[in-house]
This record gives sequence, structure tokens and C-alpha cells, in this order.
Amino acid sequence: MLFNSLDFAVFLPIVFFLYWLIAKHNLRFQNILLLGASYYFYACWDWRFLFLLMFSTLLDYFTGLKMQDAEGKTTKRFWFWLSIIINLGFLGIFKYYNFFVESFAEGLSKLGWKVDVWTLNIILPVGISFYTFHGLSYVIDIYKERIKAERNFVDYAVFVSFFPLLVAGPIERATHLLPQIKRQRSFDYAKAVNGLRQILWGLFKKIVIADNCAEFANIAFNSPDHYYGSTLVLGAVFFAFQIYGDFSGYSDIALGTARLFGIELLRNFAFPYFSRDIAEFWRRWHISLSSWFKDYLYIPLGGSKGGSWMRIRNTFIIFIVSGFWHGANWTFIVWGALNAVFIMPSIISNTNRSNLDIVAKNTALPSLKEFIQIIATFVLTVFAWIFFRAENLGHAVAYVSKIFSSSLFTVPEGSAFIGARVHPLGMLLLLTVFVFIEWLGRRNEYALESLGLSWNRIIRWSFYAVIALVTLLYSGKSEEFIYFQF
Repeated sequence: MLFNSLDFAVFLPIVFFLYWLIAKHNLRFQNILLLGASYYFYACWDWRFLFLLMFSTLLDYFTGLKMQDAEGKTTKRFWFWLSIIINLGFLGIFKYYNFFVESFAEGLSKLGWKVDVWTLNIILPVGISFYTFHGLSYVIDIYKERIKAERNFVDYAVFVSFFPLLVAGPIERATHLLPQIKRQRSFDYAKAVNGLRQILWGLFKKIVIADNCAEFANIAFNSPDHYYGSTLVLGAVFFAFQIYGDFSGYSDIALGTARLFGIELLRNFAFPYFSRDIAEFWRRWHISLSSWFKDYLYIPLGGSKGGSWMRIRNTFIIFIVSGFWHGANWTFIVWGALNAVFIMPSIISNTNRSNLDIVAKNTALPSLKEFIQIIATFVLTVFAWIFFRAENLGHAVAYVSKIFSSSLFTVPEGSAFIGARVHPLGMLLLLTVFVFIEWLGRRNEYALESLGLSWNRIIRWSFYAVIALVTLLYSGKSEEFIYFQF
């Protein structure tokens, strides 16, 4: 069930009214309703994988209790590693098995040995990387005695499978979400309206920005040999906005939906394309994943302690692992390695935490220096996105090679994008308006959070109506979100 589908437009109001009208004063009933709705939501993708989600939930619930009640460290360690191995085992089988065996066979073939390998013809369960990381963080936190095991199964199951975040995050922590699930919730009109505004902006990002940019990006990436380098640059820029609108749009809808039920999820995006360096970009892009790797991989590896070599090594490890988390393809690993290379100057010079606040926080426009930094960071990010989008390394190299040819300095071929729903100039105008609105709202959690609240009511509602109308105008395709494949 897609957030941008008619099914969800029917599903959400039904759950909302049952939640606040029937289960209003009964926390247990509210949580049972959320769990049932979440399982139904997930079963709409493929009911067979619902059993895998349930098994993962039961595994971590029981191993958490066993660790909590263990009398000795050996017993506690046994249950901990049992959960870790099974969780990563399932993730490895479904997501990485074919990649490893095929890469192994390819490596042997280059040495002159031809081997036949057995691959699995299986579908990747949607959201497996996200709910696996929910469970892993829970089990690790119990093992490290940061939290106590949750004894109410329904409450824990809602933490793992809460439908707004189930298939594409944000990656939640038990320390943040579980207390909200266990706490009595009452309807808050202001929060609900705030949630609806965030849902509206998320749908606009997905349907108007991401899905239209996807048409231009697909044209460029599907046949890079047929177009000028300048046209491929445009294609890469369109993909950069596609993936931002797609994933941050999903996160906005998820956070806004959760807020309708009185629950606050972790923020996942903070206007990353206004970053002044790569380090700032990664503090603002997919925040829940970046912080997960920092807490559960970077710091256990030693973090920034031990000198420059330790920082460099650990930074490369988390970026490469982060790339591999996104998918079983060498393109993701190279994408992660590129970002590690791009962030190295600030790591080595210890300036990676120079830009902690939003750019031009107290001014209308950035300084010339800040503007140049933003453009430079965006260029590096777009370059890395080419590898993220490419089907394989050969495809990525061919795309980049064509960009850095003499045709880079020719006028882009407008005829290349004739098949798209929006004229290229119209799309660039849409992106300009989009970036302008994001810039105006950059001080808040999302662009529309307070933008327009001080305006005249007629003007404000007209503004929202235009956004809704444009979104509705481009709706109907119900395109999947990019991060569903991860």
C-alpha cells in the first residue's frame, strides 16, 4: 500500500477515526489497533512476508527477555549473538546472498576458473533493512544495559512495525519510540493540523517533484550514449532532486501520519541540499541511518579516538557499510566510498563539525562564501548520485565519461525529454519554486511547518490549496518510493 495511493487515502482516515473515536480512552486498544493496522498495511505488499516480520519481532522480543533475565554473562551473550546472527542471516540471505556468490564466481572467472553457482530466485521483502535495524538496536541496547527489555509484546510489536515507518523508516530507537507507545495519548488538534501540513508537503515532494524528475532522469540514464554531456548533467541533477523529493517526501508523510496518532518520530531530513560541506550534508540526509551507524558501528570501532588514522579508517568503514546497506551492488559501495573521500578533508583537518546550524539562520540570503560552498557540496553530491543511480559500474563509468567529454559544453538537447509529462523548462521552474519554498522554511522541521502561519487566512489557505491542486493534478501514477527496494 503506497502512501501516494487511493488505498492509503481510504485506509488512513478509517484507522484515524477508529483510533480516536472508539479507542480514545483505552491505550491497550489503541496499540492493538495500531498493530493490526500495521500488519494489514504490510500484508498489502505481500502477505507471505508478514510471517517474516512476525518472526523477527518474536525473535527479538524473546531474546530481549532472555538477556534481561539472564543470571550470567555467558547466557546473556548467547541470547544476544543468537538474535544478531539470525537477524543478519535473514538479511544476508534475502538481500546479499546472490551478490556474494555471483561476485565470487566472477572473481574466479577472472583467474581462469569457471564455476557454476547456485543463486536464489527470491523477492526482497519490502522494509527488511529498516525493521531489522529496529530490532538490532533494541537488542544491542538491552545487551549494553541502556534499556530494559519490554515485557508487553503488543507494545514492542508496535515499535517494530508501526505502519508509517515500517517500509522506509525513519529507523527508530526503543529509547525514543517505546515510551510514547506506552504512554496514554490524547487528541491534539494543533499537532494533527501540523501533521496534515507535513503530509501535504511530503505528497507534493513525491508526486510533483520526485515523480516528474524521475522521467527526465530515466531518459538520461537509460541511454547515456545518445545524449550530450550537458544533457547527462541535467539528468544527474534531476535524479538528485528525484531521490530527495522521493525519500524526504516519504519521511514527511511518515512523520505527519504518526503525528495524527499522537506519536513523534525521529526527524530524517534537515534540508541537506543547503549544506556547506559533505559532513554537514550527512548530518542532514537520512539522519536516522547516519546516527544509527554512528552509535552502533563508528563509536564501537573507536570513533574519533586514537588519532587521524583511526578517524580515517572508521569513516571509510561506516560509509562503505552504509553504501552496502542500500543494496547488493558495487555501485552502492563505490557511492559510499566516494562520500568517504569527499568528507576526508574535513575529517583530517578536524573541521567536520564546523557547520552545525542551518545556513543563513538569521539572514535572508547566504553570504557569497556560503553560496559557493553550497554549490560545491551539491556538485559533489550529484556526482556521487550517478553511481547510486547507475545499474552497474560499467554504466556509471560510461555516464561519467560522456559527461567529461567535449559535449559537456554544448547546449542540452531539449528534444531528449520530449516524452516527459512536463516540459524541461517547466520542470526547472517547478524546481526553482520548490527550492525557494524549502529555503524559506529551512529553519523549521519541514518547509511548511510555520510558513504562511502569519499570513492572512485567505492567502494562507489559498497557498495550501494551490499545493494540493498541483499535487492532485500530477497524481494518478502511484509510483513506488525509491527506498522500498532497500
